[in-house]
Amino acid sequence: MNEPITLSRACEVVEIPSGIRHVLSAGTVVRVTQSLGGSYTVSTAQGELYRIDDADAEVLGLTPAHANNAARNISTEQAVWDELRTVFDPEIPVNVVDLGLIYSCEMKPLQDGATRVEIKMTLTAPGCGMADVCLV
Repeated sequence: MNEPITLSRACEVVEIPSGIRHVLSAGTVVRVTQSLGGSYTVSTAQGELYRIDDADAEVLGLTPAHANNAARNISTEQAVWDELRTVFDPEIPVNVVDLGLIYSCEMKPLQDGATRVEIKMTLTAPGCGMADVCLV
């Protein structure tokens, strides 16, 4: 970690803390400053911070941490809580559950047999630039 890495291809990133989406070009040199919760915080030579999703880990020469998540069946409330613990604040290495940002997690069965998960939470700051990324 923190060694210079040259991006192997262009990659969509999210600027920290503004939440603005950008594309970093292939050949851009970055350093991984944090690798938590299935995303990577990288800094450029200009000191800019960006978040790269786990799905794009290979652009950094890494294997995605959550490569099998799509095949996983999250069917219990505990499994949802466990997954939420993998979501880290993009600027500090603490997950949103341990930060106390998740107030409740409820699983509600739907008529078609699917399950709806409703989560009540808050962001780390009132004007959090990552709101559109965090609140999906």
